[in-house]
Amino acid sequence: MLPVNFRTFRKKLSQNRTAFRRFLNKTEKTPPPAIDKVTPVVAQEVWQEVDCLSCANCCKKMTPTFTPADLKRISNHFGQTPDEFRKQWLRKDRNKDLINKTEPCQFLNLQDNKCSIYAIRPADCAGFPHLSKRKWTDYAYIHKQNIDYCPATYKMVEKMIVRFETIKN
Repeated sequence: MLPVNFRTFRKKLSQNRTAFRRFLNKTEKTPPPAIDKVTPVVAQEVWQEVDCLSCANCCKKMTPTFTPADLKRISNHFGQTPDEFRKQWLRKDRNKDLINKTEPCQFLNLQDNKCSIYAIRPADCAGFPHLSKRKWTDYAYIHKQNIDYCPATYKMVEKMIVRFETIKN
């Protein structure tokens, strides 16, 4: 597993973003047969190649959505009420979802890219980048967003294109 090289990642993203989005749009509308069986296999391959701790772009450039269960669990850890935790750390976005007030995430240790609340992190963080969490069609739109930030998602889509390269617009 090699550390993420952001210069290479940004260059490849710039060259391939349009084709990747086209593939994601196409497979979201008309998923190829067996894509849901191939996805977990490809996800395992991706995790053999991508070192998240060398990146942490998700924590640096994105924010999770905090559920009521997340609020209760994390605020309890800090000895706060959910309301106290929310007021200190969170804000509502345009969809009225609770998200971090700041980027990078206040719980990210920038020295080693580790989460200081990893064991109790929000469910959104625990599932990120949602490579094979559900059916492909349920997450293709998420992958369209995540390819801009997440080398693992980029690598997943790259590998899926190779496997399903016969799909044309």
